[in-house]
Amino acid sequence: MYQCILIGFDGSDGARKALNVGITLARALGAELHVIMVEEDLPKYAVTIGEYEEIKRQRDAYFAQLEQEARLTAQLAEVPVQTHLVAGHEVWAMVEFIQHYRVDLLVIGHQGHSTLHERVFGSTASALVNHAPCHVLVVK
Repeated sequence: MYQCILIGFDGSDGARKALNVGITLARALGAELHVIMVEEDLPKYAVTIGEYEEIKRQRDAYFAQLEQEARLTAQLAEVPVQTHLVAGHEVWAMVEFIQHYRVDLLVIGHQGHSTLHERVFGSTASALVNHAPCHVLVVK
């Protein structure tokens, strides 16, 4: 059914649920598994170069921790995984990845924002459901 599964992982509770579901599906289906983490742009204007470097250092440590968590979770389930850190807007970076790797299932977490929040700002999950060129499983 699904041969290539992508999990969007940002470390949130919803993303952790999606990680577990995606790993379970990949194991059951014998599917290739990828985990993507998207680093949005660093501030373009920092007060000092030291400030910019500190923000970059913090983000690098955060994404290294996320990658380690994803790898360990998959390893415990005995599922091979490839992790990817990409830069850009989270929706468009994932859509581009899906197209490039011919992903046929995207698994993402639902954050549970209020209806008002979603009407005003939209949500990443909604945007991915609308724009991803594959099936999307939103895990609650």
